[in-house]
Amino acid sequence: MQLTNDEQSRVIEMAWEDRTPFEAIEQQFGLNESALIKLMRTHLKPASFRLWRKRVSGRTTKHSKLRPAEVSRGYCPTQYKQR
Repeated sequence: MQLTNDEQSRVIEMAWEDRTPFEAIEQQFGLNESALIKLMRTHLKPASFRLWRKRVSGRTTKHSKLRPAEVSRGYCPTQYKQR
């Protein structure tokens, strides 16, 4: 599947977000976790990729099945408010 530059940018943004699960990215863009890792490896600098992998490894909010029941949204309520 080919993503546009805008879609690639949005996928990378979603991948960095703590509360956006991999399943949401797969549902919207058709990229499973392994495809997302490949995309991130390709588009990030090596140090940034390592930092991202360290950040998301073991993070329960990145996997829908591991999320606590009280985490039902994909982003912080204040994340997209206009200032």
